[in-house]
Amino acid sequence: MPLTYWCEQAWLPEGLTESVLVEVDGTRIAKITQGEPGAAERLPGLTIPGLANAHSHAFHRALRGTTQQGKGDFWTWRDQMYQVAGVLDPDSYRRLATAVYAEMALAGITCVGEFHYLHHGPGGRPYDDPNSMGHALIDAARAAGLRIALLDTCYLTGGVGTGLTGPQVRFGDGDAERWAVRADALASAYHGQHDVEIGSAIHSVRAVPPEQMPVVAEFSHHHAAPLHAHVSEQRAENAACIERYAATPVEVLHERGALGPRSTAVHATHLTDVDIELLGQSSTYICMCPTTERDLADGIGPARTLHDRGAPVTLGSDSHAVIDLFEEARAVELNERLASERRGHWRAAELLAAATVTGHASLGFPDAGMLVPGAWADLVSITLDSVRTAGTTGPEAVVYAASAADVHSVVASGRRIVADGHHISGNVGRMLIEAIGALR
Repeated sequence: MPLTYWCEQAWLPEGLTESVLVEVDGTRIAKITQGEPGAAERLPGLTIPGLANAHSHAFHRALRGTTQQGKGDFWTWRDQMYQVAGVLDPDSYRRLATAVYAEMALAGITCVGEFHYLHHGPGGRPYDDPNSMGHALIDAARAAGLRIALLDTCYLTGGVGTGLTGPQVRFGDGDAERWAVRADALASAYHGQHDVEIGSAIHSVRAVPPEQMPVVAEFSHHHAAPLHAHVSEQRAENAACIERYAATPVEVLHERGALGPRSTAVHATHLTDVDIELLGQSSTYICMCPTTERDLADGIGPARTLHDRGAPVTLGSDSHAVIDLFEEARAVELNERLASERRGHWRAAELLAAATVTGHASLGFPDAGMLVPGAWADLVSITLDSVRTAGTTGPEAVVYAASAADVHSVVASGRRIVADGHHISGNVGRMLIEAIGALR
């Protein structure tokens, strides 16, 4: 039976509109009109499309507040991350991911791109079902009410020219052909299930030798599915790549057919002019994760230049030091200001599009992230009377004033999963405490 929501204000493709009625039939928006609320369910404040978190590592959430202690860099952080990766199993990962995805739902996220490389058991031994960890993540997303693009990640080496060691052995399948057999089985298991997209990922040039990359790219072409890769996050990564292959990471991916309109380069922080042109001319998406990039002291990537060259920008929370796509969006602009000493690189509407329609498209859901008939019924309502948002309006209120705490209602795929700031599954903070506590 169709449901109707009345939005006090809604951000429609034509702009901010008052008194909007959204009729939902199943998982889709059936009709949008203007009118009085009548018997419709009321959504006060500003309603926007659902947000897409285009880059997530769910288990990294267990590191929040611990890796920030003392000094260090990306590489010392990575060692702590491996410690968490070493103790998870399908049951504990399901519990943790369910809580993490519920936290995302509270922040207005209705779709997550999970960059998944924790595949096997201790010592690298496959589970009875080699995709048990992937199934656990999909179960978790469904329990939290999110759609998921599971980006099954090929991860074969511990660095350029080095083998896997320690917990890394849980990530590897031996070679790309064996990775593809497992990934194909995962894709077959969810064929025709519209809330799940099985995509692929090349972890990085550190973790996938160039001769193995075409197999992963072919998976993306064969399944018409997303292909993501970490790209030039660290200067040391670039230096090792150039020394070994006489090419930058972007050039290596380009030469192996891994760039294109279904591909996403995550971070893309330290790029040459040639890199920027290759990414733009191939229409490769760029996923910026500013809260992680600043937490790990990675640097500031050329987001505006990439966008202007033809590479659409999306947003992710990556390591989940923060889960707040409004913060990610404004950080893209504020980082540009710090780097350039100038203001006004991005309009708020552009950044909101990066968090919604563009992010969904990069995850294989091109009919989401917009309030139009036929789109996925994702409605995120933000209060405009909190101490942060009072006196603001329009996309500027969302990007430059609101935080995740200002989300009071979320409808995802036609289902109400957040009401009055509370998730349907209960106390998400308690869920996180219990799931993370069990790992320590």
